[in-house]
Amino acid sequence: QVRLVESGGGSVEAGGSLNLSCVVSGNTYKNQCMGWFRQAPGLEREGVAATNRDGYTTYATFAKGRFTISQDNTKNTLYLQMNSLQPLDTAMYYCAAHVRAAVCGRRPAQYNYWGQGTQVTVSS
Repeated sequence: QVRLVESGGGSVEAGGSLNLSCVVSGNTYKNQCMGWFRQAPGLEREGVAATNRDGYTTYATFAKGRFTISQDNTKNTLYLQMNSLQPLDTAMYYCAAHVRAAVCGRRPAQYNYWGQGTQVTVSS
């Protein structure tokens, strides 16, 4: 069992920044993939970025150059630094874990455990 708790969401103006955190507890796995996802009202959940313990990272096109995923294994915490935020980034952001991952991807269906989410609202 893996428990995930996100924090760091909030309301910012366009061009602003936020740093999301996700504290991971419970069982951990050597080949565990951690990801950030988002879901706006009326839209499907989409992958933002993912990473694993080897330092591999993958980003959605909209996130490249603006968002950075990282993890501090000593603190069991996953981060998502988001810069140059735009109103289209407004969504509920979730972290998720894919245990025993053969491939670290961004498809929500690959992930086994989910946090409750943290809301990000960007105003113009």
